[in-house]
Amino acid sequence: MILRKRTAGLSEPALERFVARAKRAVRLHGTVNVLVTTSRELRILNSRFRGLDKATDVLSFPPLFGLVADFAGDVAISADIAAQNALRLGHSAAVEIKVLALHGVLHLAGYDHERDAGEMGRKEAHLRKKLGLPVALIARNAEDSTRNSLTAKYAKVARRPQRKSRATTGGGSARARRRSRRSR
Repeated sequence: MILRKRTAGLSEPALERFVARAKRAVRLHGTVNVLVTTSRELRILNSRFRGLDKATDVLSFPPLFGLVADFAGDVAISADIAAQNALRLGHSAAVEIKVLALHGVLHLAGYDHERDAGEMGRKEAHLRKKLGLPVALIARNAEDSTRNSLTAKYAKVARRPQRKSRATTGGGSARARRRSRRSR
């Protein structure tokens, strides 16, 4: 465990114990290294390894096949984004880092929420309860996505110009309204 960016209420031994519990729960064998660092560093890693030039909350790096025995992979977590999420969701940054660590461990165990038709989400929700964590990361992201799409939809509707009713245009026939506009 490497805590490059300290988080109140979280120590390296506490995070190590949590990750060990998460590994047992998903039957993941081997060492998992966890780096808790800044959003800047996660942005660099995300750009280098995924080609996405933006910060993210958690990244997982499975081992190169057969290169190192008894190694399950690496997880990198943004303490900055964890603190923002924690504030928004009403729990501590230390708890949020554990949520993100669980998410990363699930990826190292072979789960992929982008391709598994909800299997990882169900597993994460089950483990979250078992490990005493609040709302699962995938469920939160789905809620945020729904909320953001609804917000965008309503913003789009609000930007549309309102059609004038006949009462505001003076009523009458379309021909009379056109004549009236030409004479102005």
